[in-house]
Amino acid sequence: MSHNLGLSQKFDPNYGIAVEINADVRRIVANNPGPMTFKGTGTFLIGDRHLAVIDPGPDDDEHLDALLKAIGSATLTHILITHTHHDHSPLAARLKQITGAETYGVGPHGLRKTEYTSSVEALGLEGSGDMDFVPDNVIDHGDMIEGKDFRFECVFTPGHSANHMAFALERHKALFVGDLVMGWSTSVVAPPDGNMAEYMASLRLVHARDDTIYWPTHGAPIEAPQRLVKGYITHRKMRENAILDTLSQGPHKIIDIVLKIYSGLNPKLHGAASLSVLAHMEHLHAQGKVDFEGALSLEVTYWLA
Repeated sequence: MSHNLGLSQKFDPNYGIAVEINADVRRIVANNPGPMTFKGTGTFLIGDRHLAVIDPGPDDDEHLDALLKAIGSATLTHILITHTHHDHSPLAARLKQITGAETYGVGPHGLRKTEYTSSVEALGLEGSGDMDFVPDNVIDHGDMIEGKDFRFECVFTPGHSANHMAFALERHKALFVGDLVMGWSTSVVAPPDGNMAEYMASLRLVHARDDTIYWPTHGAPIEAPQRLVKGYITHRKMRENAILDTLSQGPHKIIDIVLKIYSGLNPKLHGAASLSVLAHMEHLHAQGKVDFEGALSLEVTYWLA
C-alpha cells in the first residue's frame, strides 16, 4: 500500500514451526495469510525455561498445538498482547487456560469512544476487534514486565488501535512493534479505534528511540528501523498532501479520493485504504484544514476548509 519505502515482500514462513531468531527468541507463524495479515500472524516465544509469548494469534487449533509443542516442558508465565485485533489476541484465552500464564495488555478493545461508526468491523476486514479480551494485568507506558528469563519495557504506541503497546527487549535493543510498523506494507489506521494523530505521534516516539531491530507481528524483521519509520512519516505526510491536492479540485467522497491517490491498489484493499483516508480526514479536520457536513464517515462529502 505504499511506494519507495524499502518494504520487502520476502518472507516465506513454515507454518507451525518454531524458528529460532536468536538465543532468546523464537517465532511461529499462524496459517492465516490474507490482505491484512500478509503471510500470517507471527507469535513470538521469548526465554528458555520460563517463557513469555507475544501475540498468541487467532483462535486456531493448529496454531495452539504448534505453540504448546514449542513450549514443551518449559513454563509459560506471561502472555503479552500488542493489541486486540482478531489476528493477535483471541488465542490468549485458551493458552491461559491450559498453561496458567497471565495476560498483559493496555485494556479491552474499543477504548476510544466516538460519535461515528465507520470502522474496520463495518467493512468486515480481518483487523476487527477481539471484544472478549480483558487483560489480567493492565500495563502502561514505561512499565517493566519481568520474568526469570526476560525483561520488557512497555512502549505505548496507539494509533493503529487505541490499545496498541510495543514491547522492548532491552538485552537485544529490539522492539516488538505489533502492527505499528510492518516491513511489508504500511499499517492501516482505521477510525474510530484507529487515530492518525496518535499514530503519527507513536511513529515519532519510536523514531527517537535507539532500538536496532524491530520484530513486527507480520513479516520479516526490520533491520534499519529508524530509516523505515522516517519513511513511514514522510509517506503519511505525502498522503495528506495528496488528499488536500485532490480536495483543491473540488469536494470529494472518500472512495473517489482512494481511486485517485491509491492507483494500482488491489481492489481487496480499497476498504482498508478508505479507512486510512478517513483517519487522515479526521486528522485534517482537527487541524482546521478540511470540513464536511454531518458526522465524520466514509459516506459524506469532504472539502477544503
